[in-house]
Amino acid sequence: MKTIIYSIAGFVALGVTVVHSASVLVRDPGLIPYEIVDDSSIPKSLTGVAGDPAKGKKIAVGRKKGNCLACHAMPIPEQQFHGETAPSLYGVGNRLNAGELRMQLVNSKVTNDTTMMPSYYRTFGFERPLKKFVGKTIISAQDVEDVVAYLQTLKTDQ
Repeated sequence: MKTIIYSIAGFVALGVTVVHSASVLVRDPGLIPYEIVDDSSIPKSLTGVAGDPAKGKKIAVGRKKGNCLACHAMPIPEQQFHGETAPSLYGVGNRLNAGELRMQLVNSKVTNDTTMMPSYYRTFGFERPLKKFVGKTIISAQDVEDVVAYLQTLKTDQ
């Protein structure tokens, strides 16, 4: 195994242990370590606890946490003003598996370094965060699992 340490502003921000060429174990201080597989998926649950789709929907719609509607169109007709700057989430449960959805929520920059999507479960590498947000994630590990569970329900008939 090989450990890579990235230093940001003079302090260690991230340790990455390379398990083999297709798998990376990410250790962000204070967060649950997770494994990225094939640069596109976090196949294992962050918490080991199944997500709750109803809670996940609340987080996704909530303006203070997930705020998915700011950028994505979603099959939530009771909510107005769906975003148009990101891919539609209609049928996302058909297109992406749980690990791929988890990767997008945790740190979408891994799969697309130019995306506008925030990294919801990360504490390092942000541009000019407000002091009250330094060292904090946008949502918790269990929130990630809840949103993944909700997004998996967004399937279209095939």
